[in-house]
Amino acid sequence: MQDPNEDTEWNDILRDFGILPPKEEPKDEIEEMVLRLQKEAMVKPFEKMTLAQLKEAEDEFDEEDMQAIETYRKKRLQEWRALKKKQKFGELREISGNQYVNEVTNAEKDVWVIIHLYRSSIPMCLLVNQHLSLLARKFPETKFVTAIVNSCIQHYHDNCLPTIFVYKNGQIEAKFIGIIECGGINLKLEELEWKLAEVGAIQTDLEENPKKDIVDMMVSSIKNTSIHDDSNSSNSDNDTK
Repeated sequence: MQDPNEDTEWNDILRDFGILPPKEEPKDEIEEMVLRLQKEAMVKPFEKMTLAQLKEAEDEFDEEDMQAIETYRKKRLQEWRALKKKQKFGELREISGNQYVNEVTNAEKDVWVIIHLYRSSIPMCLLVNQHLSLLARKFPETKFVTAIVNSCIQHYHDNCLPTIFVYKNGQIEAKFIGIIECGGINLKLEELEWKLAEVGAIQTDLEENPKKDIVDMMVSSIKNTSIHDDSNSSNSDNDTK
């Protein structure tokens, strides 16, 4: 079969009579590149600039561009301020007892505050501080602070450490006192994250409790023990009769 795109006199005649469609012209790669570059050039250069770069280059734009730049600058500033407002913390800060009221009880309205009271001589406290430091970076909209317990509460018993208080608007919304309530000596980062998310202090992306399997096993064990005890009790009653 003859190729309709073949460059022959006969094909040209057939095209003239409309029997064959017009010949497909090969795409010019250079022409395509030029068109692409022209399209990219239509994007205003200031849309790719930082605020500092806009300030430096403002003399290079005409009046129309300057109006657009001013609108764009205001938009970028609003976005930046909103981001800074949301991400105002981002680190675990050490405070002293005399800062407790200002930093925790009287913290800004609607800001969640997590404070860890600790002693450096207790390994579990060091582990909690390590986890909280990572969570503070992950959840910068929540305020994370830590304090040596003696600077806040005198004669606080070691059995109550670590102690984590969760505040909002001056009220204690949750508390975890002692090793068991804080999650145990093998506490993992995700487990602490889940605990704090459950009380509303952070918005986690975890889909389920990291300890779910362990909790399910404990519940199952308790149920089996209860059934076993009930069975033994029933057998004992029958023997007595």
